Amino acid sequence: MKQILPIVLGAMVLLAVVMVSSVSAAEDRPSGISTQLQGPETFDSIADLNDRAIAMFVEAGKVLSHPRCVNCHPADRTPLQGEDGAAHQPPVVRGRGGIGVVGMRCRTCHLAENFDPGRVPGAPHWLLAPDSMAWEHLTLGEICDQIKDPDRNGGRTLEDIVEHVSEDALVAWGWSPGAGRQPAPGSQAIFAALIRGWVDLGAACP
Repeated sequence: MKQILPIVLGAMVLLAVVMVSSVSAAEDRPSGISTQLQGPETFDSIADLNDRAIAMFVEAGKVLSHPRCVNCHPADRTPLQGEDGAAHQPPVVRGRGGIGVVGMRCRTCHLAENFDPGRVPGAPHWLLAPDSMAWEHLTLGEICDQIKDPDRNGGRTLEDIVEHVSEDALVAWGWSPGAGRQPAPGSQAIFAALIRGWVDLGAACP
């Protein structure tokens, strides 16, 4: 039995790579999703500070609503993949802490960096967002309220949110997603600047 187990586990990993590769191949098709992101200075002409903050958050929403983000913030226990938000293949679930269940941990296939030959994405601490931060199907206003709520955002302050979007390696992956995947709009630096500006102006929601 001890000799058979490694073979079985190896076969499971190979199957996972093949299935992820087949779905990733479909991601090459154009999606029509915006790839542009305006910086916070674009909105300097808006005199009302709340309106300017809202405009910045709406612009940042191009990232928040992009598949690179939404796929890891699904509405249920199953991660998504592809530009069309298809169910993850092979079938997996969030598990405790968002790292998958025993025997199907996210890090079994998703390593610290992309494995482009197998078309398997990867980044440090690969995991799903918690249930409380699921924003698939939510409006930008609802996402905004959720992000600001310490009871749902992991106890983060607004300054913690700015630090998270500016420095977190898994967030950064959204702009370097590997072969066959469309990156999030703009850059992490522009996105972080928009969130910084939104917070500095009072963090009003759409």
